Amino acid sequence: MNNPEITPVAAQRRHTLFFLREFRSISPVFLDTEVDARALLAHRASAAQDGRRYSIVSYLLQVGGRVLAAHPEANAAMTGGLWPKVARFPSVAGKLALDRRIGGKRVVLAAVLPGLEHAGLDAIQNQVEHYRDGDPDTMPEFAGARKLHSLPALIGRVAYRKVVRPLAGRARVLGTFSVTSLGHRPVDGFHSVGGTTITLGVGRIAERAVVVDGEVAVVPTFRLSLAFDHRVIDGAEAADVLADLVEGLTHYGKDEPVAAKARAIEETAVR
Repeated sequence: MNNPEITPVAAQRRHTLFFLREFRSISPVFLDTEVDARALLAHRASAAQDGRRYSIVSYLLQVGGRVLAAHPEANAAMTGGLWPKVARFPSVAGKLALDRRIGGKRVVLAAVLPGLEHAGLDAIQNQVEHYRDGDPDTMPEFAGARKLHSLPALIGRVAYRKVVRPLAGRARVLGTFSVTSLGHRPVDGFHSVGGTTITLGVGRIAERAVVVDGEVAVVPTFRLSLAFDHRVIDGAEAADVLADLVEGLTHYGKDEPVAAKARAIEETAVR
């Protein structure tokens, strides 16, 4: 029997290892549901006729921004210890997980898109394409990750903790909610913890038999998973977030109930 090849973990994976170690204190609970994708696909098809292509994650980032603005208790982060503290953020930033190569190694990188409570779909898509198509080996946005890879492991771990642990800067470096997708592969559903109070996971869109108005119909749907940090919010609040996400995605382009709710909250706060 041949012996296995045993080597040190690639330096390019260190940022992932630091992340996993730092956020082990999260207490995740997992929810999921099916989303009717007909409205999203109709909107994509209409936009394609005008030469514009939108990613499913762009829709989710936009709708998620409105939903989190309407649920400020979920748009928050926590630090543990003997005297735990919670930060509730005035703006919504989405962290998007990206399958990229850096230094020749395939890794997960993260891009933070700020101001999602009012960002338009075109602006979001432009940012998604910027991070998706740019070169991680040279992009200034990933200079921090490259620096971590070049440091000795122990020093890198301390440096990473120093950046991500303070609540005041957490939204800037980790976002206030996370989005990850494996829908480009034959994956229906999965659950991930992105270091934020809310993490959303998207599976593939596929035609499935569902009951519509009492009759069986073939409808394109996708599975949407939501992981929440039970230290910050409870299941009822998380279920409300998921329900509003489903409403916003299912009726995308028809009306904006979630955005209206967010505006009502903002107007009440101003008064």
